[in-house]
Amino acid sequence: MYDLIEGMAMTLTETLKGMIGLDPTSHADDDMKAVLEAFRSLKPKPIETCSVAEAREQPTLADAVRKLLTQAGHATRLPLEVEAVVTEDIKIPAGGDAAGTTATNAARVYTPAGEGPFPVILYFHGGGWVIADLDVYDATPRSLAAQSKAIVVSARYRQAPEHKLPAAHQDAFAAWHWLVENAARLGGDPLKLAVMGESAGANLAINVSIHARDTGLPPPIHQALIYPVASNNIVSISYEANRKAQPLNKKMMLWFVQNVINDERDLSSLLIDVVSADLSNLPPTVVVTAGIDPLRSDGERLAEKLRAAGVAVEHREYHGATHEFFGMAPVVQAARDAQAFVSLAQRQAFGGVPLESTG
Repeated sequence: MYDLIEGMAMTLTETLKGMIGLDPTSHADDDMKAVLEAFRSLKPKPIETCSVAEAREQPTLADAVRKLLTQAGHATRLPLEVEAVVTEDIKIPAGGDAAGTTATNAARVYTPAGEGPFPVILYFHGGGWVIADLDVYDATPRSLAAQSKAIVVSARYRQAPEHKLPAAHQDAFAAWHWLVENAARLGGDPLKLAVMGESAGANLAINVSIHARDTGLPPPIHQALIYPVASNNIVSISYEANRKAQPLNKKMMLWFVQNVINDERDLSSLLIDVVSADLSNLPPTVVVTAGIDPLRSDGERLAEKLRAAGVAVEHREYHGATHEFFGMAPVVQAARDAQAFVSLAQRQAFGGVPLESTG
């Protein structure tokens, strides 16, 4: 028996060694490849070779999607309701040391067409806690506001390395406090609040749920975690298989982590290593993972840990998609499918009648 296990381990090791030299995006869906090709045409520098200032100026996947939409054959494929979403830029209080001061963070409120009060979703964007902003991650909250028939509040947070761990998390907690108190003022139903995030933002989202549980705040009634950062394991199967993936690879993740942490002790923080935290009594959850993503194993393990803790979980993986695909619904079918999956779960959590599928 032990010989069999050892043999399987050696086979896995050899397989991973073979995969490390390959570009896993060669297995991407055709429409996903088109986005990656458009992205490469913008000539971004590898993030891990950049200073933070340079990294924040690099072309983004959102730029690549916009470029594709200017080309023949790439007409947008989104429900008409998305065009009817109204936005308002506001300021909300910052957290941590900034709490109780005049310090604020930017936020953008997305309101769907129709009569409220609407459910409200607090959304956190990705970017490794270092780069990106509300504009880069405009597509997801805009689309989900329409499809989930909910107000979406996309909340900015302080970024590293200027503000290291736990500044972003403190701002996320402050955003939840603020939303609990102000949902009705936004036209929302304070009894129907949910949380959602992508990548580093998904890490913030689940930490908000944990924070609400532990502090006695009204909890989210649902959480959607899109390719979450959920562990400190950088030698997982997906990290090794996606060493050379695009748009996110192992070297990039290490660059993000080094900018976020104060020292190596932070790697053991449960804010990062969420899979080691107490995950009991958290809201019903959907987890979305991409097949071509170093964070795939994080999402898979988090879904398993949540189920083991008694949380209702739906997990769906999109094998031919890469990290960051979720907001590419105008040009990527997997993104349309994933958004439909998430919005259906959100509408069911809110108790509304599901809309017809938007494909």
